Amino acid sequence: MTDVMVPAGPLPAPAGGGGPAAAAPSPGPAPRWRLARRPRGSGVDTRGRRIGDWILIGLLVLVTVIAVLAPLLAPHDPVQPVAAPKLTPFTDVEHILGTDQIGRDTLSRVLVGLRTSWLLALVVTAVGLVVGAVVGFVAGMFGGWVDALLMRTTEVFLALPSMLVAVAVAAALGPGLFNTFLAVIVVWWPYYARIIRGEVRGIMARPHVEAARMAGVGRMRVMWRHVLPGVVPTAVITASLDIGNVVMVLASLSFLGLGQPAPAPELGADTSRGLVEILDAWWIPLVPGLAVMLLSLLSNLAGDAVRNRLAHRR
Repeated sequence: MTDVMVPAGPLPAPAGGGGPAAAAPSPGPAPRWRLARRPRGSGVDTRGRRIGDWILIGLLVLVTVIAVLAPLLAPHDPVQPVAAPKLTPFTDVEHILGTDQIGRDTLSRVLVGLRTSWLLALVVTAVGLVVGAVVGFVAGMFGGWVDALLMRTTEVFLALPSMLVAVAVAAALGPGLFNTFLAVIVVWWPYYARIIRGEVRGIMARPHVEAARMAGVGRMRVMWRHVLPGVVPTAVITASLDIGNVVMVLASLSFLGLGQPAPAPELGADTSRGLVEILDAWWIPLVPGLAVMLLSLLSNLAGDAVRNRLAHRR
């Protein structure tokens, strides 16, 4: 927040009368100065917002580290029964979140399921962004019939109900992690293609790019020196805001039984299988369901934080 020095009151007015002597201001007390602060909500990047953004980004990095190290952090085998079935949470220090209907440790299954959901969401977002960015970049750079062909193909995919298409593809390919990945990728890349294409066309119309082209700068040099640096922040912001949606879609497919086959731990599948126990052992479906909700919420908040940081660096 920028502070500006302004006088606390009006400066002394010059004495009345004419002539050079009368034009000189009369001596008086020096004006008192105070700090004028900009009002809240004026778009100033305050220190509190910066700290909050970095905390959210740090939590997202922590979740990624936990997901990578989940097999090492899990206290028990997530597949094998290790205690009595339906052990209530917080009654046994070795099974802090209790056990499921066949005696598997809930915490271990949530950690390993978090690994699957989070890492797969990152891979889906990255691959979808790369595919969509290539399509959008080529369409925006070349224009003409290339742009028309690629964008009409993209619009065909956008016109289809994405969730139904993902379910149909996953059901046709059969349950499995790779098949779920393919089902989501098929419907996810067109969004990035449209956004990147629009950004490229906007950058190509800017005066400095037009001047470079009129000066005889080649298409490849314009692309690498002017267009690509302007597209990267938009691509990163779009992907960071989209990870939470990918987490929810993957959890939904898993909930419908289109993820990994049992007994592999997966947050959506564990929530679905535990629904029959919700009145007798509420924690069995609730804990993995809360994990999905918190993961999606943190992803969205961290995506906003990434957008804020990149926006203030521009």
